[in-house]
Amino acid sequence: MKTILLLRHAKSGWGDAALADHERPLNRRGERAAKAMADHIARRAPRPDVILCSTATRARQTLAPLMLRLAALAPPILLEKGLYLASEDALLARLQALPDNVGTALLVGHNDGIWRLAETLAGQGRAPLLAALRDKFPTGTMATLGAAVGCWHDLVAGSGELLAFVRPRDLAAR
Repeated sequence: MKTILLLRHAKSGWGDAALADHERPLNRRGERAAKAMADHIARRAPRPDVILCSTATRARQTLAPLMLRLAALAPPILLEKGLYLASEDALLARLQALPDNVGTALLVGHNDGIWRLAETLAGQGRAPLLAALRDKFPTGTMATLGAAVGCWHDLVAGSGELLAFVRPRDLAAR
């Protein structure tokens, strides 16, 4: 069994037109969402064995509060430029390349790749979760999928079950 946590970066700012897209930081709403998701992940999500994160500023800033929460228990973090605006196929290939001793992977990235990958992998799950996933994958949202595969290279379209779909607004309602 493999567990995949797909986290879209939180809301970023557009205030500085001179900044390259890769360098755009989180705005205040994004910072609040990143902290809320970090609390949720630290308390309720499966603990990742490895974290794959885009090198974009907004992705790294989304991950930062979680690293503070996990502190000494934080897993290895791989910052990878290839995850920046990566397609669902590229993201799937990256997951398929993980070593088999990794049971749970957290991938922090961007739309549309994160959303399309979640949709592609989610062959089953509770109807309300699947409907929410198909409707929209907002900034700061995380999809948790389980796949009954022993090896990451066996991860294919439809092989996952959508176990959770948590948006920042869901946490604010609690």
